[in-house]
Amino acid sequence: MLGKPSFSDKPKAVALYSGGLDSTLAILVMLRQGVDVTALTFLTHFGCDISDRSSCSKNPFKAAEQFGFTVKLCHLADKFIEIVKNPKYGHGKNMNPCIDCRILMLREAKEFMKLIGAQFVITGEVLGQRPMSQRRETFPLIDREAGLEGYVLRPLTALNLKPTIPEQMGLVKRELLYGFRGRSRKPQMALAEEFGLKDYPTPAGGCLLTDPIYSYRLKELLEHNPDPSLKEINLLRIGRHFRLSRNCKAVVGRNEEENRAILSMAEEGDLLLKVEGFGSPLVLLCGEPDDNQLRLAASICARYSDAKRLPSVEVTVFKAVRGERFKIRTIPASDTLLSSLRIEPKAGSKNRVFEPLKL
Repeated sequence: MLGKPSFSDKPKAVALYSGGLDSTLAILVMLRQGVDVTALTFLTHFGCDISDRSSCSKNPFKAAEQFGFTVKLCHLADKFIEIVKNPKYGHGKNMNPCIDCRILMLREAKEFMKLIGAQFVITGEVLGQRPMSQRRETFPLIDREAGLEGYVLRPLTALNLKPTIPEQMGLVKRELLYGFRGRSRKPQMALAEEFGLKDYPTPAGGCLLTDPIYSYRLKELLEHNPDPSLKEINLLRIGRHFRLSRNCKAVVGRNEEENRAILSMAEEGDLLLKVEGFGSPLVLLCGEPDDNQLRLAASICARYSDAKRLPSVEVTVFKAVRGERFKIRTIPASDTLLSSLRIEPKAGSKNRVFEPLKL
């Protein structure tokens, strides 16, 4: 038996917490029953990280502060990238390994549960809300693989499922749990109002791996570099991406915010390009560019700058941090060339051959 309780103490649980509405409500339902809840949130670089206060809500810790529960952060980056590459239970529609992801998080929660002397784990999952991981037959599989069979309580949908061990032991009152199911969030929104929970993010697919464009970029990156750096993974979120060779790509900022993000991620010695004196994207070269790829990147930079209608454009190339710079005069890239290089789903992209491109 996991976490056999001392009945002189309050029941204690670990919650999987994303900062979203469902996971917050699951915690509040338990707090109302007198359960001592510690929330565990996971950083993967692919999701709606609670540490990024701009990604989920204005302040994803506000609910914890308002209702008095503790949030602990758990970094899963190295373990998570491995299941993204080769998930035991496969990917969803895109690159999302939802079942393997849930198993990994529950395994981590199990270890944390032992560490703090908790008796069970809670999640905000709702039967039928997500097509891959939130199915009646999938819940027991996930719990069993995580070594938590019977010890995972899903308060928002519990009445649709068999009673868990904490319910059977009297740690939780089943009659105070809920039977939500399906994709509608109206019941959750009504419950949030009942609790006085007002500041929560609008429902959305927080996991970037469910996004088709991001997933395509990630798959393309892994095909060229099976062991990408954190910088390369983070760059997938922003800009336009162009494959210049097997070991070189260009990331082009689409606005000032993305230009600033690219500059902040550039490492010492990285090559950056811009057109000075005009509105211009910042272009970052990733990999090992040769002279031809550098000229190609300059042509792309010129094309997306406000100087794109000029017959030729002077592009400044400089090294991150050190600032060493030189200039390249080039012709703005054609739409045909951009289309052939852009990293996006296109017919024949898997079989593309990278021949030297002359400008």
